[in-house]
Amino acid sequence: MGIINCYCQLVDPEAVRAELRHLKSLNVDGVVVDCWWGIVEAWTPQKYEWSGYRDLFGIIKEFKLKVQVVLSFHGSGECGSGGVLIALPRWVLEIAQENQDIFFTDREGRRNTECLSWGIDKERVLRGRTGIEVYFDFMRSFHMEFRSLSEEGLISAIEVGLGASGELRYPSCPEKMGWRYPGIGEFQCYDRYMQKNLRQSALARGHLFWARGPDNAGYYNSRSHETGFFCDGGDYDSYYGRFFLNWYSGILIDHVDQVLSLATLAFDGAAIVVKIPSIYWWHRTASHAAELTAGFYNPTNRDGYSPVFRMLKKHSIILKVVCYGPEFTVQENDEAFADPEGLTWQVMNAAWDHGLSVSVESALPCLDVDMYSRILDTAKPRNDPDRHHLSFFAYRQRTPFLLQRDVCFSELETFVKCMHE
Repeated sequence: MGIINCYCQLVDPEAVRAELRHLKSLNVDGVVVDCWWGIVEAWTPQKYEWSGYRDLFGIIKEFKLKVQVVLSFHGSGECGSGGVLIALPRWVLEIAQENQDIFFTDREGRRNTECLSWGIDKERVLRGRTGIEVYFDFMRSFHMEFRSLSEEGLISAIEVGLGASGELRYPSCPEKMGWRYPGIGEFQCYDRYMQKNLRQSALARGHLFWARGPDNAGYYNSRSHETGFFCDGGDYDSYYGRFFLNWYSGILIDHVDQVLSLATLAFDGAAIVVKIPSIYWWHRTASHAAELTAGFYNPTNRDGYSPVFRMLKKHSIILKVVCYGPEFTVQENDEAFADPEGLTWQVMNAAWDHGLSVSVESALPCLDVDMYSRILDTAKPRNDPDRHHLSFFAYRQRTPFLLQRDVCFSELETFVKCMHE
């Protein structure tokens, strides 16, 4: 991140070569590259600028490494050493000046400008195009530009961004709205398009008074037990609560289906990846509040991931699971009823049960041998009678990689060797 500027120019080719030379010496298979919608289609609808990425892929090809491309349909904060702020395309932000309902909206009417609301997936509000058509045109442009690199095997997979931070989820826990771990987050369904959809669903059920979001679900930093909706025995398990959560999670599943139907068409047989978040706090409570606000209807009495995975299987998707969340103390995790390992195993086993290929991305840099051992155990579970294993592992490293060389070079080299074995 940060190596392609906002004009889609490769900033420092020699620094990239130095980084790749080091990675090649570790025998890694390839690198992950974000292709940002806000950079490529920045200024004018359907005018795509890929030059910086073309230069970057050319350098990666020199080192005979593979590329996993992430099509990032969200904006970011500051990233990389250059402090590049990547927003949504300028022309989208111009539309938003007249129509802010294109963004996800919380109960108090605050807009999240990180990504487009799924409420406009089928609404022609983007200069005559729907949200789904905008994503499809971008994916088709990428395929036409880089088809030869896919055929050569340089591009090994394409990850399609489906929500906040590129993960399949609502932007329920935005730090810029004041959210802090372990807040339960808030439902993001108050733009007029989502509200129209909710009203239609309530009418179809014959209960028009259900056409509303819950009024007792707390705020971004509430705890489960402090709310009437998420507390044990709360309204999340009432007739209305079940209707609302089915509708809210159904919007997420419909978005997946719509986008991936066109992705498989655009990419013509290429491997497609979808990233699932790790919303592990409040996982040891009955309601799983943080998962519910993120769009996964996964309380203790219901498997909320299987309906999503059935849809992913329909489109032959590789699932990427985010693992190893922030390293909070045991006490903090207990107070948040957090269970990162329990959630990871629920998600991975549900995915394997549906016949999906599963991969993992680390949420933090790995700094010790113990962490590498945990990843190896996850990559190929011991004593698994079905011999499941990960299809790949993506290692996230936030600081410049070379600065870490003396600290963890030998451990990382050993880890890569073990993963290949």
